[in-house]
Amino acid sequence: MSKNEISTANNVINIINTARENALRRVNEELISMYWQVGEYLHLESEKASFGDSFIDSIAEEIQNEFPGIKGFNRRGLYRMKQFYETYYKNEIVTPLVTQISWTNHLLIMSGCKSDEEREFYIRLSIKENYSKRQLQRQLDSGYFERYMLSKDTLLPEKVKSLGENPFLDSYVMEFLDLPNEFHENDLRKALLKNMKDFILELGKDFTFIDEEYRVQVGGDDFRIDLLFYHRGLQCLVAIELKVGKFKPEYVSKLDFYLEALDRQVKKENENPSVGLLLCATKNDEVVEYSMSRTMSPMMVAEYKLQLPDKEVLQKKLQELINIPLIEE
Repeated sequence: MSKNEISTANNVINIINTARENALRRVNEELISMYWQVGEYLHLESEKASFGDSFIDSIAEEIQNEFPGIKGFNRRGLYRMKQFYETYYKNEIVTPLVTQISWTNHLLIMSGCKSDEEREFYIRLSIKENYSKRQLQRQLDSGYFERYMLSKDTLLPEKVKSLGENPFLDSYVMEFLDLPNEFHENDLRKALLKNMKDFILELGKDFTFIDEEYRVQVGGDDFRIDLLFYHRGLQCLVAIELKVGKFKPEYVSKLDFYLEALDRQVKKENENPSVGLLLCATKNDEVVEYSMSRTMSPMMVAEYKLQLPDKEVLQKKLQELINIPLIEE
């Protein structure tokens, strides 16, 4: 592909990405406006003497009957909407800004801030920096507002490495659009793969990146390996598979299958048997497993383990990447 063709393709890709972000932004605005209207209604109804707290339970029950399985509209969720409206409706400065950040970020700010000034500070910061929930949580945890107010100099927020997250691709937006969970998992998985690839390359000069979604063909069927590297010190191919979810034994079998295909089709005669690395990422547990050929001698296995990244290092990095704060329902 020529430079002009690459440039043209990149321009079209940018147009697509911008349109997608604008679409999500508009959906988020509608979602926040809906929560605001629900909160306003609940606030006004709660002021009537004929209503007690139990009326919110009745509303939650009716909503579930009309929209079975809908999330965010249980008793707790409805109280949050009421709290959201009551927190900002008298603030003429903040009110126009509330639709510009995600609902998850609003929940983080409402639960983590003590004053109107602090809430406004983090809302404006989230808008300015285009923060995802993980990035905003980092600033809240670091007490950036307090440090900023006490500092005599302009204090910049902590840098947080981006996972390529769209701040408006919120779980509440996906629920609002009735999108399946797999949509979010696929988006997260792509971000994890990109960051893990960069991390592997940072670990040492011996790793050379070959390709992403590397294709191997077995029995006329195509299979794709998430990431493929070459390790110059070990003189072998290194296949990496990443799964968003809990570890399953069949993942190792599939990785063994990929290694067999690589050794038969791609490995050169002077190279050593391929090695596989399985990464399974969940919120509470990260599993890292190496897969090696059974024909390898104990000495060669020991040499591989000596030169390949330590499991604990990879688990720590995987935990760092997957550790995106979740808001409890």
